Amino acid sequence: MTATPAKAPEPAAPPAPGPGPTSRPAKTPHGHRRLLTRRDRITLGLMAGVPTILHVTLVWLTALASIALAFTTWDGIGFDSIKWVGLQNFRELFTSNPQFWPAVEHNVIWFVVLILLPTPFGLFLAVQLDKKIRFSRVYQTAFFLPVVMSLAVIGFVWQLIYNPDTGLINSLIGANKPGHYIDWIGDPDLNLWAILVAASWRHAGYMMILYLAGLKGVDPALREASALDGASEWQTFKNVIFPTLRPTNTVVLVVTIIEALRAFDLVFVFNKGAQGTELLSILVTNNIIGESSRIGYGSAIAVVLLVISLAVIIPYLIATFRKERRA
Repeated sequence: MTATPAKAPEPAAPPAPGPGPTSRPAKTPHGHRRLLTRRDRITLGLMAGVPTILHVTLVWLTALASIALAFTTWDGIGFDSIKWVGLQNFRELFTSNPQFWPAVEHNVIWFVVLILLPTPFGLFLAVQLDKKIRFSRVYQTAFFLPVVMSLAVIGFVWQLIYNPDTGLINSLIGANKPGHYIDWIGDPDLNLWAILVAASWRHAGYMMILYLAGLKGVDPALREASALDGASEWQTFKNVIFPTLRPTNTVVLVVTIIEALRAFDLVFVFNKGAQGTELLSILVTNNIIGESSRIGYGSAIAVVLLVISLAVIIPYLIATFRKERRA
């Protein structure tokens, strides 16, 4: 038997020419591919540009125009009728307008009532709903429903409630008979307080949501530690929970001040700010789009309202920015 000769191994193929392991990859001949197409850039430009243009036009330009017109007289007919009068509008506003200081007083009353009645009630509702009681979602929806409703709609609803003849309140107390009517809207001694009841009904739901959001951020360990120390529910809330709601209280205070200053819809729907319900916003509207068309004078009232608002908003923003820098 003859032996088969062993086959000699074939020589290894030489390595293919190319970049070594440490060399940089070759550049693609077609260049860098763009992440956004031209159509995407146009779409993003429209989405960001159109709202910005509308905001600048309708908010900033309007505000600057109002500030400039506050030092002029203008009846709104033709730009050639604008006349510079300096501080005359403000002097007349502070000295000879019989409605200005009552309007300021009513705005202050509006703030005091909102901060003393519906705000604590909203906090009470938030604390109760935070206990995860049954049907809490239903209660939240019911109390928050007035907030999502238009203030004009709320005004029409409460007009039906306050109707002296067929209204709910007069029907319940027996004041819907001739000679016993209670005019909740027409009586100057009652109408402002009647409107504030409607405003408080809406404001309580707003405060409930703000405080409920703040309570969700409270560390549960604080409650457990307070319970282990033998503190009652009221002591836990007063000494542990409420101090942690300080940022929420600041937001609530600022929001309430702004709500008191911009109050307009309810009053205008009820009686257009007449007979004891004057507000600064109502005076602005009556002078700018009313029969007199004193646009310069109405702009002066708007500037006063703007200054009061900025006196509240600017310190809040400064405190917020300082807190963010410290964090």
